[in-house]
Amino acid sequence: MRPIRIVIIAAAAVVALASIVAIGRHDSSGAPSAGAGGATFTLPHVPGSYLGVYRTGVPHSYAGVAAFATATGVRPNVVSYYSSWLEPFRAGFATTATRHGAVPLVQIEPFGVTLDAIAAGSYDRYLTAYASAVRAYGHPVILGFGHEPNGYWYPWGYRHASPAAFVAAWRHIVTVFRAAKVRNVTWLWTINVSSERGAIRPPGPWWPGSSYVTWVGLDGYYLKSSWTFAPLFGPTIKVVHALTSDPILISETGAAPAAGKPAKISDLFAGVRAYGLLGFVWFDSIGLKDWRITDPAALAAYHRGASTYNASSRERPAP
Repeated sequence: MRPIRIVIIAAAAVVALASIVAIGRHDSSGAPSAGAGGATFTLPHVPGSYLGVYRTGVPHSYAGVAAFATATGVRPNVVSYYSSWLEPFRAGFATTATRHGAVPLVQIEPFGVTLDAIAAGSYDRYLTAYASAVRAYGHPVILGFGHEPNGYWYPWGYRHASPAAFVAAWRHIVTVFRAAKVRNVTWLWTINVSSERGAIRPPGPWWPGSSYVTWVGLDGYYLKSSWTFAPLFGPTIKVVHALTSDPILISETGAAPAAGKPAKISDLFAGVRAYGLLGFVWFDSIGLKDWRITDPAALAAYHRGASTYNASSRERPAP
């Protein structure tokens, strides 16, 4: 849950991603993929290919991301930011990310609007303009909408809006982009790790269907020292696998200081490898907890994990 208010990524992964960022127009097999209105840009679905970050200040500045890369010795190849409803696509930031070898991951947050109004087409002018800007940008974009709907803390989520309304809004947004012939978007359906005791519901009712989703995003945080990857993420991964074979990205994660960051960072790398996931995005900011990687032991754990991360993942075939 996003609180409410020397480069050592393996060379093969960097080269593969850089080629997609630079020229796109390939499907996951590497072959050109043409379609009506232009070429298709599909990011590689190779497990262990993505190390991302969110830093305070984006998308207005890339300085925090650059500082993270310097501190960890790891250049992120995914950089996320959160976009308010009616906010335009930040093409300038996306271009900067591309120059740094990263793909922008945008989570559109529908505050101040109802899901029913979106599904009914009341905001199609905004969505069409956004779609046109993404198409004009011309490089891969990972795009999400209404993240963590199975949680209770957002107005578009559990207890506030119906899953049917969420699904209708999601499908309408994808349909608008398709009508605008936008083919460089990877659609990221993002859910929170479920917990019956925490009133975080299993995500099935919010599933839009495989024809409307490219990747599944999974958000979860290490809050206690006793927490490990398998019990934290494993049950929700199992539920997702029952819904779809789409690849999974840990799209938002971090570790509280009390959890022991160095150990949890190592556990995160190991868990992503063990489950064959695409990678993860670290929420390197202060929110309900201080999730930042700042102390030497945590920085070393991140650096060490990244140095072996992609090499191990390359042994596993792409889904």
